[in-house]
Amino acid sequence: MNETLPAQTQPSDSVVTERLKSLDAYRGLIMITLAFGGFGLAATAGLQLKADPESAFWKVVQHQCVHAQWAGCRYWDMIQPSFMFMVGVSMAYSYAKRRRMGHSYVSMLSHAGWRSLVLIFLGVFLSSNGQQAINWTFANVLCQIGLGYCFLFLLWWRSFRTQAVAAAVLLIATWLLYVAYPGKGIDIEAGAPDVGVAADWAREHLQNVGRAWHKNANVGHAIDTWFLNLFPRAEAFEFNRGGYPTINFIPAIVTMLFGLMCGELLRSDRSGRRKIRILLIAGFCGLAAGQLLHLTGLCPVVKRIWTPAWALFSAGWCCLILATLYAIVDVLKCHRWTFPLTVVGVNSIAMYCMSHQLKPWVGRTLRMFMGRDVFQIMGEGCAPMVQSTMIGLALWLVCYWLYRRKMFIRI
Repeated sequence: MNETLPAQTQPSDSVVTERLKSLDAYRGLIMITLAFGGFGLAATAGLQLKADPESAFWKVVQHQCVHAQWAGCRYWDMIQPSFMFMVGVSMAYSYAKRRRMGHSYVSMLSHAGWRSLVLIFLGVFLSSNGQQAINWTFANVLCQIGLGYCFLFLLWWRSFRTQAVAAAVLLIATWLLYVAYPGKGIDIEAGAPDVGVAADWAREHLQNVGRAWHKNANVGHAIDTWFLNLFPRAEAFEFNRGGYPTINFIPAIVTMLFGLMCGELLRSDRSGRRKIRILLIAGFCGLAAGQLLHLTGLCPVVKRIWTPAWALFSAGWCCLILATLYAIVDVLKCHRWTFPLTVVGVNSIAMYCMSHQLKPWVGRTLRMFMGRDVFQIMGEGCAPMVQSTMIGLALWLVCYWLYRRKMFIRI
């Protein structure tokens, strides 16, 4: 028997079923950025700035190709929220397809649970690569998606109002969780070396940030010092060097939920122009809401602890990126240029795992067969860019081989 939700909670079945090519392009764009190591631009910019410290171009490149130290947003910060946002968009299509195929709600829920577990343990496995013992950490993107995936599924096929209320509740609950924590924060002048916060770093990055949102002195850090030490560890967990807590997955569910809502929009029978208009409006509203919370001091835009302001701000950018790609690729049908992106986008799990496990080996192999100075073909100053690009191309060719043989690794 096919079990479904009550009819009044379900979106219309009059929807678009054609594959969303812009989603493959978006996924490929982000995955190539990650797998190619940002084309080595951050390291290349560092070398170029040593030769010309006043170069405005290389300053901008370096700024955008590394994570913000705490508050703020750069291009590199958009990689993880893009992944999570696209999970939501993809869910709108994949489970609607399963429903049309006759899968029961219970079987789909079981599948969502299995996918969650696989993603979590794959994330732990990749984080443990090269370690002496299992690295029980859950702050990486795969673990974060896995931790929130079942909760996201429970909101699938619900009404827009229900999803919007759920998003608001999760964001408000996260805000309350942080601001109600009785911690004293970081002493800006002295820092807190015992949790990896140097005094000069604190003075530069925490000056205008409320104590509830300080690095490794917030409720997320407090929870992790209890939770992560429940697992067998070679050494007791004391702090995360980047300041990333496990409970990021709670507000990150909202990022995925916004993607799910956008996916349902794109599946609907609205016109292409109207879909683009709605995505653009949602994108600018997300940017404005996140920035307003930041400027008023209610909640800073901090990716590393996935503040509610960050969830709104990053989702705004995701909507704008998706709207642009959807307009070009799916509405105007200009999609030939996306082929290199699609090759990776349809096999993103394979590329993600290869980029984590094989980069050093690929680099050594290229030097072995092409000469030890192969990465210096454009000069020492461009060596990081050449190296990252060549390694990335080698991994891309593996994805292309899989693509030609219609072999797609999915979870």
